[in-house]
Amino acid sequence: MKTISKDDILALHIDETTCMQWIEESFRMKYDAQLPPKISLHPQGSDFFNTMPCMLPSSIHRFAVKVVSRIEGQHPALRAHILLYDSQTGELLALMDGDWITSMRTGAVAALSARMFQKSGNSTYSIMGLGNTALATAHCIIAERHEPTHFRLLRYKDQAERFARVLTERPGVTAEVIDGTDQLVAGADVLISCITAAEGIICPDDSLFRQGVLVIPVHTRGFQNCDLFFDRVFGDDKGHICGFKYFDRFRRFEELSRVLRGEAQGRADDAERILCYNIGLGLHDAVFADHIYNMTTAP
Repeated sequence: MKTISKDDILALHIDETTCMQWIEESFRMKYDAQLPPKISLHPQGSDFFNTMPCMLPSSIHRFAVKVVSRIEGQHPALRAHILLYDSQTGELLALMDGDWITSMRTGAVAALSARMFQKSGNSTYSIMGLGNTALATAHCIIAERHEPTHFRLLRYKDQAERFARVLTERPGVTAEVIDGTDQLVAGADVLISCITAAEGIICPDDSLFRQGVLVIPVHTRGFQNCDLFFDRVFGDDKGHICGFKYFDRFRRFEELSRVLRGEAQGRADDAERILCYNIGLGLHDAVFADHIYNMTTAP
């Protein structure tokens, strides 16, 4: 068994474009993989342990399971570890740190969702919750746009200013800091929320969500009011989302993979309000883990 640390992964210098390619690859193979819904257990309060198994298609012969936790006071707030197996022999191939993988694959999924479902001509992205996942999302958006990009960042302590300094080091990127949630929502064409905990509805005034807005709640919290009046809802897996309180009241639901594979329609016009729930698939972790294992064992 090989132990692959976060430092080992960072030494591979995997860029955001590669992460986007791996995410697309994983979504395209979704219906050829075995992917049960994650198991979520809650030790106390909003803390959780999620167990996420996935069997990749038989041509790849890999099985992986990730355990990800969010525990109050732990740093970073989200921690993850992945076990990777050879599904033909049962051999445990690697114990792998999952923190970098979790941040980058989550950011790449959000960036892919933005690309697929934003209205035409959009170049501005509004973000709240400015941690590692938000930074990964922003870098993935920038990496594949190759054109001027503007970020609107919700002020929280000094995070927004530091976040803006990092992003604007990249060519063609500008940023501004927004002082309130309502102002952030009202001016958003793409709204990405990376907060990991929320009490109640983040923006209860439905009228602030403009026509054509795309809302991507990365950790699914705080936007349940949108479930009831947005025109379309997309998600990474129906099995993860069908238990939502208002699932039966979604106007229309479709899986992202079917849209990516050309089997279902995405955005129909620039007036649609779209909500995209990506709960997080063990499939993404398994594909990333397989590629990283192959890179670390290549001659």
